[in-house]
Amino acid sequence: MGLSHELARFIANTDYQDLPPDVVEFTKLCMLDWLGSAIAGAEKEPVQKIYEMVTEIGGAPQATLVPGGKSSVIGASMVNGAASHVVELDDIHKASIIHAATVVVPAALAVAEWKKKSGKDLITAVAIGYDVAFRVGEAVSPSHYFFWHNTATCGTFGAAAAVAYLLDLNEEQIVNALGSAGTQAAGLWEFIEDGAMSKQLHPGKAAMNGTIAALLAEKGFTGAQKILEGRRGFFNAMSDNPDPTRITDELGERFKITENSFKIHASCRHTHHIIDLILDMRRENGLQPEEIDRIDVKTYQVVLNITDNPDPQTVYASKFSAQYCTALAAVKGSAGLSDFNETALWDKEIREMMKRVNVSVDPDMEAAYPEKWGSIVDVTLKNGDVITKRTDYPKGDPENPVSAEELLQKFKDLAAGLDDQQVDLLADRMMNVQDLEDVSQFFEIERQGGKS
Repeated sequence: MGLSHELARFIANTDYQDLPPDVVEFTKLCMLDWLGSAIAGAEKEPVQKIYEMVTEIGGAPQATLVPGGKSSVIGASMVNGAASHVVELDDIHKASIIHAATVVVPAALAVAEWKKKSGKDLITAVAIGYDVAFRVGEAVSPSHYFFWHNTATCGTFGAAAAVAYLLDLNEEQIVNALGSAGTQAAGLWEFIEDGAMSKQLHPGKAAMNGTIAALLAEKGFTGAQKILEGRRGFFNAMSDNPDPTRITDELGERFKITENSFKIHASCRHTHHIIDLILDMRRENGLQPEEIDRIDVKTYQVVLNITDNPDPQTVYASKFSAQYCTALAAVKGSAGLSDFNETALWDKEIREMMKRVNVSVDPDMEAAYPEKWGSIVDVTLKNGDVITKRTDYPKGDPENPVSAEELLQKFKDLAAGLDDQQVDLLADRMMNVQDLEDVSQFFEIERQGGKS
């Protein structure tokens, strides 16, 4: 039996009753975390451009757009996927290097709203989508990640899986959906070189393409039967050392969504371990910026591949600069959404501190990646003393978790543009979404507050 057939059997045969209680609760937290990022990102320029394009094209009013109004399920998937990725606070899975929420949840929520599925159906679809995305990502990482943005490529499979479940596709149809998902999977890292808006296109298109793949399969549209392991399939085309066993390892026995990590800093996840350590030094050692002579960061190679930028020229680029994020944490003592702005970008003290930051590869950290996203930070003080701290797990990893209360507060902070009643109602509805008989009721809360 091919890998797509194995996944199809898992997708078709999984029900809400198969989800352990901790998986149900964790999935709701993932969806709440997604919603906060989507609300916070809805008004950002790249998202507004995608939103304008989708609304100009038009479409049947099937699903809610977070920036306002309704469009087709593929339009909603695209807009809401882009919105949830732009502020760099969406979740991340270490081993697969995927921001699953920004791809899986928009597709699942749009189709669940359109088809008037239950909250339990939505939870199950999201848990399944995460599982499939993570497994595909693990199978092709880490080599895949050098050229390809895993969220865009592997995430397409997750979106297709979630929508296939909600459409009640049979195993043969699901195999076709996965085949069509894989042939659409794309997303190159070249955007990082100049900070292009393509990064927001990636999750939007992945959510949209996964939705299209499942909708076509429902109509009998065929896709490659061995899109993953085939001679000219996803593995051979996009990975130097694929590991097909990652697809089926404990498939259906252990739901991988609980391996997910949450972000608390508004920057690329590959900077978070460094920020954590600098903030720890400030809190535990009383470290002050004027004391610092030099900061040496020793970490894994991907940090340099993605975030080695000693002179970012835009706010967005600063989120992908290890040097900037280190200096920001050292000078300001935080790296939240409001800390990344034009004033801080050109702050003389931060710019001067950046010159003292050196980032290099540590062999042990490199060997442990991607299971561990670790760093060692040595801060040499002007008096000659050295403060050294190490972490293998950034804050928000399962091994270094954030609490449900912290995630709820994060949601409230991200949704601060809405009125307090809207925020509380949306949070309550998401955390009790299993009680909804009809997901199309979900966004009625938002419209009552005057946002449509």
